[in-house]
Amino acid sequence: MAQREAASPVNPPRQVADAPTDSCAEDAPAPLPIQATHVVARSARLSALQPLTYAAGADPASDRPAHVRAASAVRAFAGGHWIAQDDANFLAIRGADGAVTALALPAAADGRRLFSERDGNKKLKMDLEAAALLPDGRLCAFGSGSRKARTRIVVIDARPPAGPTTRMFEASALYEALAACPAFAGAELNLEGAVVVGSKLRLFNRGNGNDEAKGQVATDASVDIDIAAFQAYLDGVGKRPPLRAVVRYQLGTLGGVRLTFTDVAALPDGRIAFLAAAEASPDAYHDGAVQGCRLGLIDGASVQTFDVRGDDGAVCAIKLEGLELAAATATSLRFWVVADVDDSDKPALMGTLTLDL
Repeated sequence: MAQREAASPVNPPRQVADAPTDSCAEDAPAPLPIQATHVVARSARLSALQPLTYAAGADPASDRPAHVRAASAVRAFAGGHWIAQDDANFLAIRGADGAVTALALPAAADGRRLFSERDGNKKLKMDLEAAALLPDGRLCAFGSGSRKARTRIVVIDARPPAGPTTRMFEASALYEALAACPAFAGAELNLEGAVVVGSKLRLFNRGNGNDEAKGQVATDASVDIDIAAFQAYLDGVGKRPPLRAVVRYQLGTLGGVRLTFTDVAALPDGRIAFLAAAEASPDAYHDGAVQGCRLGLIDGASVQTFDVRGDDGAVCAIKLEGLELAAATATSLRFWVVADVDDSDKPALMGTLTLDL
């Protein structure tokens, strides 16, 4: 159909030699992108947005502010909702009672856990942008891979008897392979979504910038990794897993700006829901003006997008960056979402997003 616009210890495991892959060779032809269809007749309803503030307030000793900054991913895990932040080395945990606590991650080389252009240390941030719950019960939060400092995976293990424990895994070999796969990364690697689908870990790239000199363009795409191989890689007993089954997408535009992936969530019937934002940023490093976002559904080769509207019916000009399924029925899908307000002095938001089927 035609497209329409309408602090935890760091214990890295032993690393094993890299493994070659032939699925993303430099000369491999890029698959033709799947064109999304925008459904004008239906829209998703954004409700109950609340600021995310820490119950204990600020903690200057650990460099923690009083609020969650730049929320970028959310997953239901260990009795709460765990929220990644792209400019703060903390994971926020929203409990069943609504109270928000913080898990401090290791500080950067400058001793800070907060990062910004204003502080001159933005290049040091981990840029956590995606999260996936593995079949073995561990939660992984992924760096975007858009810079050297952003190639780490935070691994949270809440299994008894020791849980929860946290470790940082340096996954530069995996990120190098992703960046070297032009069909997936396009002009620039910018990992923004991760979800387990059957026996595969599916990663999603957000295409923010072009590289005209290399003839590469911004690309939104997914790639599959065998989940057993990925878990072995995390544990230091397996080689870097090969990349398989690249799928490229064109998600449409909003206000004249390309829509690009910001997060994904698995549905019980095998479909994948996603968020896509229209942000006029020149690349994966710099922010830009946000026109708004849409909710989408991927069903094999069929992709649909839907406007996001508030309770008042107005289209929302907000950047939703985290998506997690809350409930699925025959008549509706309801998600938890988190929003990045692109202002480090203001708290990120959390609410619900409902799509009637």
